[in-house]
Amino acid sequence: MQGLFVSIPIFLIGLVLFLYFVPLGLWIQSGVSIGWGKIGMIKLVIMRIRKIPPKLVTDGIINLHRAGLDFVTSEELETHYLAGGTVPNVVDALIAADKANIELDFKTSTAIDLAGRDVKEAVQTSVYPKVIDCPVQGKVSAVAKDGIQLMAKARVTVRTNIEQLVGGATDDTIIARVGEGIVSAIGSSQNYKIVLENPDEISRAVLNKGLDTGTAYSILSIDIADVDVGKNVGAHLEADQAEADKKVAQARAESRRAMAVAAEQEMKARVQEMRSKVIEAEAEVPKAMAQAFREGNLGIMDYYRMQNIQSDTEMRDSIANPEDKDNKGNPPEES
Repeated sequence: MQGLFVSIPIFLIGLVLFLYFVPLGLWIQSGVSIGWGKIGMIKLVIMRIRKIPPKLVTDGIINLHRAGLDFVTSEELETHYLAGGTVPNVVDALIAADKANIELDFKTSTAIDLAGRDVKEAVQTSVYPKVIDCPVQGKVSAVAKDGIQLMAKARVTVRTNIEQLVGGATDDTIIARVGEGIVSAIGSSQNYKIVLENPDEISRAVLNKGLDTGTAYSILSIDIADVDVGKNVGAHLEADQAEADKKVAQARAESRRAMAVAAEQEMKARVQEMRSKVIEAEAEVPKAMAQAFREGNLGIMDYYRMQNIQSDTEMRDSIANPEDKDNKGNPPEES
């Protein structure tokens, strides 16, 4: 009796291990769904040993078989799983593409999945195009030729281009190119009123640039959702230019004034130097006269006549310019 109690737990443990490595339920399910020769018992056991979920591969094969896609084998799904791929996404994408009459083979779908793209979402976007806001937040700012700023927001309707999905540019490239096209279209407009009256002109101009080249999408339409009038950038620029020109003119005038002041100071210095020389020369006159007296070259009568002439000259100057002379006939001293 004691041996029976020991053997029952061992039997149960062995049964659990057997059912884990030999999934009878999956084998029966696959045999009933797709036929008994598609996925054998040995293949399921090998999957378990290779750490591949047998249910994942079995469900994928069953779904593909029910959809009429018998060209995919369990070995291919196992290889894709071991490569790090997402088997359910690939299976769902193949079924959705077949129902939507979109050409998608197993090799392409696995390549897209291994590249990090959601192949299931790519097929769904091919069937149901998605809308990308450009820009995602805020608005694109541009200036027309008349100097008026316009701020626009666009909505881009795209459909996945499966052929270019591997290696093709993503949403960010589409947003950047559309934004660049909007700036170019607004900047080439003669008047901001033209843009406000016909925003579809921007859409056509941007759409004709072929912005989806090299991207993972095909642009179906570009619609301008909103356009707002901003600042008069041209007027602000002209005002700034005028202010700059004013400062330059003031700087040049100040430079000329400084040069004039320097020239005036230099002239005053020269005049003062000349006066100093005249005073020095006048100081030498009495010495020269004394020398002339001693040598007999100048007589007393000659000296009196010279004094009379000098007095007469000073009197005439004082009569002609009474405000510029002091009582002694000398010019006023400068302060």
